[in-house]
Amino acid sequence: MQRASRLKRELQLLATEPPPGITCWQDTHRDDLRAQILGGADTPYEKGVFKLEVVIPERYPFEPPQIRFLTPIYHPNIDSAGRICLDILKLPPKGAWRPSLSIATVLTSIQLLMSEPNPDDPLVADVSSEFKYNKPVFLRNARQWTEKHARPSREVRCSCGPDLAAAAAADPDADEEEAPGSLPEASDSEARDPAQKRKARQPGGAEKKFCPDVEGVCPGSS
Repeated sequence: MQRASRLKRELQLLATEPPPGITCWQDTHRDDLRAQILGGADTPYEKGVFKLEVVIPERYPFEPPQIRFLTPIYHPNIDSAGRICLDILKLPPKGAWRPSLSIATVLTSIQLLMSEPNPDDPLVADVSSEFKYNKPVFLRNARQWTEKHARPSREVRCSCGPDLAAAAAADPDADEEEAPGSLPEASDSEARDPAQKRKARQPGGAEKKFCPDVEGVCPGSS
């Protein structure tokens, strides 16, 4: 009962007053929570969106939440399974969890750990060594992982309306008289006079179609 009431109160607070760069919500298909942390500015995780799984134990808040990264991250305190080496995720005497802490507090601490790794208490020894003794290589690898795993996909924006956009995506050649780069069939006279054919069709004859007040070309344009 205490777990349910405490969890409900914390989720309401996370929805109305979330910590900067952090969101957390109830998984619709499971009893677990999902969280999202934005990579901090001036870190190799900048512009990355990192998803986490948050499992609330039955004895919460007397036991800490079990949190792991679902998005791969290159970090000395986070391993390939997403497990996090952080003292407030463990009970005393080895850890620092106490019932007065909250999910928001833990997620904020994880966000801080992303910005300020602790190489002296590593979970991944080789990444920790790289962080301590070869920082430029660590930063390059961490940025590459962020770019590969944590960058949201870029979608084409078009205000033509969903039906037009879907139709254009399904049939890229729709609304076009001919495919880009193709030539019309030659008539008998054109076949006899190739020079006239070349003159009649100038390069760049296919025109791009633009949506009004739209950034970029609509799907389906050449």
